[in-house]
Amino acid sequence: MSKQELVVLGQSGENTPCCPGLVTAPLDEDQAVELAKLFKALGDPVRLRLLSMIASRAGGEVCVCDLTPAFDLSQPTISHHLKLLRQAALIDCERRGTWVYYWALPATLDRLAAFLKTSQTAEATA
Repeated sequence: MSKQELVVLGQSGENTPCCPGLVTAPLDEDQAVELAKLFKALGDPVRLRLLSMIASRAGGEVCVCDLTPAFDLSQPTISHHLKLLRQAALIDCERRGTWVYYWALPATLDRLAAFLKTSQTAEATA
């Protein structure tokens, strides 16, 4: 067994990104709590589909009127799922007249992607 010291991210005193890659070093408690909120929001198939529909939409935003028909759920249930995605800062929205338009927040999605990226993934994209 190696006697190499285990450095927990965020506790080394150096300036490190919020959520470095999964294979870089273990997360500290605050980082784990923050990321767990994001993964919890994505842990429901309806929310995952909603995020996918929003993020993949041409033009970068989608009206709630286009999201609701894709599900066999009531409008209040869809609104609840969208609220949870907004609370996790995965999406944002704006009311325009009667309708609400949603868009993905790239900074949060990029943070998740950076955390999940392995060294092999990084080498393959370089």
